[in-house]
Amino acid sequence: MAAVTEDRRRITVRLTVLQVSVVVTFAALAISFWFLQIVQHAQYEEMAENNHQRTLALRAPRGVLFDRHGKVLVENRHSFSVSIVREHTKDLDRTIRLLAAVAGLDLTQVRQIVDRHRGEPTYRPIVVIEDASLAQVAAIVARRLDFELPDVVVEEVPMRQYPTDALAAHLFGYVGEANDAQLGDGVRTGAIVGQSGIERVYNKLLMGQDGARRVVVNSMGREIRTLEEVPPVEGRRVQLTIDYDLQKAAEDGFKHAGFNGSALVLDPRTGEVLSLVSLPAYDPNDFAAGIDRATWAALNSDALRPLQNRTIQGRYSPGSAFKIVIATAALEEGLVDPDFKVYCGGGASFFGRYFLCHLRGGHGVVDMRHAIEKSCNVYFYTLGNMLGVDRIHKWAEKLGLVGLTGIDLPNEQDSIVPSTEWKRQRTGERWYPGETISVSIGQGQVTVTPAAMAVMMATVANGGTRVTPHIIRAVDEGGGWKAATPPVVPERVAFRPETLSALHDGLWMVVNAAGTGGRARIPGRDVAGKTGTAQVISNQGRQAARGGERDLRDHGWFVFFAPKDDPQIAGVIFGEHNGHGYLGAPIAKHVIETYFAKREGRPLPTLAPPPVPPPVPEPDPDSAPIEAPAIARVAPGAAPRTIAPGTY
Repeated sequence: MAAVTEDRRRITVRLTVLQVSVVVTFAALAISFWFLQIVQHAQYEEMAENNHQRTLALRAPRGVLFDRHGKVLVENRHSFSVSIVREHTKDLDRTIRLLAAVAGLDLTQVRQIVDRHRGEPTYRPIVVIEDASLAQVAAIVARRLDFELPDVVVEEVPMRQYPTDALAAHLFGYVGEANDAQLGDGVRTGAIVGQSGIERVYNKLLMGQDGARRVVVNSMGREIRTLEEVPPVEGRRVQLTIDYDLQKAAEDGFKHAGFNGSALVLDPRTGEVLSLVSLPAYDPNDFAAGIDRATWAALNSDALRPLQNRTIQGRYSPGSAFKIVIATAALEEGLVDPDFKVYCGGGASFFGRYFLCHLRGGHGVVDMRHAIEKSCNVYFYTLGNMLGVDRIHKWAEKLGLVGLTGIDLPNEQDSIVPSTEWKRQRTGERWYPGETISVSIGQGQVTVTPAAMAVMMATVANGGTRVTPHIIRAVDEGGGWKAATPPVVPERVAFRPETLSALHDGLWMVVNAAGTGGRARIPGRDVAGKTGTAQVISNQGRQAARGGERDLRDHGWFVFFAPKDDPQIAGVIFGEHNGHGYLGAPIAKHVIETYFAKREGRPLPTLAPPPVPPPVPEPDPDSAPIEAPAIARVAPGAAPRTIAPGTY
C-alpha cells in the first residue's frame, strides 16, 4: 500500500513539472511572437522588403575633354553592358552556356570572366559584355521575357568615345576596368578608370561619382518598379592646352612625310603643350569597350611598339641639335665670345685620334654664328674639349636636357647627359677626356627624349626661362572654368644678351641662309631651327648587320621656334629611322603656318603632294661621321690634321 502511494506521488510531481514546462514554453513563445511581430516589426519588415529589392549602380559619365578653343576632343556615348547577377541564378553553369550561345560569345572566355569574379559578393553583377551590339541586346532581352535568362541584366551605360582617326592617342590615353592595384580611394571592383595618358593622370577629376537605382524584383528577378534613384554625377569637364588644328597638322605632316616619330609643340612663353604626337599609335576606342585578346596581343607584339609614347618614353642621341647646348655653355662660361673662330679643314685631332667633320673639304674659318648655321663638327669638337664633360652636363641640365621635364603625363623617362660622377656611379670607371669629343656633337652616351629637346628649344627661344610642359588649361568647377595651375614654377636661366643674340642669329641662319633647315623657311616668319642626325648603330655594326630585318637608318631631329625676335611657338620634330634631320623641317613648317593662319583668321594651309624622291640620296650635313664612341680616322702613314694654332 505504501509503495502504491509513493508511485502516485512521483507521477503527480512529474505531471506538475510537465504542466509548468508547457505553460512556460507557450508563454515564452507568446512573448517571442509578440516581440518579433510587435516590437521588431519595422526591422523585419525592412528585411523582408530587401529580399525582393535590388540596388543597381548607375555609372557616371567621365568628364568631357575640350581643346584650348572649346572644341570637343573626347566625350561619351551611350552603350549597353550585359551582366550576370549570381544572387538570382539557380544554375550558373546553364546561364553561362545559354548567354554565350545567345550572344555569340566564346564559351571559354565567358567562363574565365565569371571565374575572375567568383570571390566577389553574389549580389554584385559580373559584366560579361561591354558595349553590346543591338542584336545581342535584342536576343538577350527576348530570352529574359521568356524567363530563360532572368539572372542576366542589360544596362545602358556611358562609354568613352575618342577621335576615330586615333588623333593624339598617346596624349589622351585610354580607360579600362580597374585592376587590384587601383582599387580603393573611391575606386571599387568593376570601375572604369584611366590606364594611360591624361585619362590616368587626371582620373579623379574625370571619373565622376556613380549613382544608384533601387528597384523591386519578383521571385524570378524581373524588375517590377523603381523605389528610389540617385542620379550619377558626371566627371569634371577639362579644357586642354592642345590646339586641335595644330595637332592634326603635325600628325598629317608625319603621314605626308611617310615616317614615324614624335613631335612636341609648345608655347615657349608658358610651357602650354599645343601638340603632342607619337607615331605609330593605337585606337583608344579599342580599350573603351574592353580590348579583345587578339588586338592586345597584336599591339604588344608589334615591332614598331605602338603603345610606347615616344615623346616622353623614347630616348635617343640628339646628334647635331645638341650643339645648341655646347654653344650656350661656352658663351655663358665665358670661354669664348660669338666672334671666336676655328679653322675647319675637314677634321681635327684630339687625344691622338682624328675626328672628321661632315664636310670633307672643311668649312674654312668659321665663327659661332656660322658654325651653328653650317653645323661644323670641328668647331663644336673644339668647344666641347674646352668645356669638359661636367660643364656640358651643367648647362644641359639648365636647359632641361637632364632628368625629367615634369610634363603631366605618366611614365616619363629621364634624359641623360653624362658627367664624370654619372660614369663613376654607373660603371665605376673614370671619365676619359676623349669621350667628351663625341658628347660635344650629341653622340656617345647622350640620350634624351623629344620632350626634353622641346623644353631646351623653348628655353633658348624665350630668353632663358625653363618652362614645364603642361596639358591642362582649365577645369570646370561647376560654376565656371577655373584656370589650372602649372605643375612647376618656371626656372630662370639668365642668358647674357650676347649669348641670346648669337644663338638666335645662328639658328635663324640655319633656316634662312645657307644652313640645313631651309625646308622650314616661311617668308616673313623668321623661323629659327636646327637639324640633327644621330647614328643608330656604328658604321662597322651597320655593315655587319646588313641584310637583317632591323631598321638601322639614322634618326633625324629638327628643333625650331618662330618668330626669331618674338617667339610664340617652339618645339621638336623627331623622325625615327627617317635617315636625315632636315626631313622633319617640312612638318614644322606646316605646323607653324597652321598656327599663324589660325591666329590671323586665314584659311588653314594644306599639304602639297609628296615630292618625287631624288635618284641619289642627298648628303646630310648633320650626319656624324664618327663612331660612338669616337674612333680615329687616320690613314696609314698619314699625319693627322690639326686645328689652326691659336684657335683655342
